[in-house]
Amino acid sequence: MRKFLIAPAMVVALPAFAAEVTQDAQLGTTMDEVKASLVEMGYEVRKVKMEDGEIEAYAVMGDKLSEVFVDPATGQVTKIVAK
Repeated sequence: MRKFLIAPAMVVALPAFAAEVTQDAQLGTTMDEVKASLVEMGYEVRKVKMEDGEIEAYAVMGDKLSEVFVDPATGQVTKIVAK
């Protein structure tokens, strides 16, 4: 009788889709919500902080670093600075 060895398949977790954040995006009203929204969009979030009354997130997609500014009252992106 022959025995077969079945190796478990390697599964890599990837976001369901990758999308660029735009100025009309709603990302959330807390730092955790903003981070989760950006990660769901396919970004690697390096840092999130409150500065000058806005949530500021440093996010990377591919070789592009972006600073994303979000109004914590509305959750809407107010500015995006590509670096």
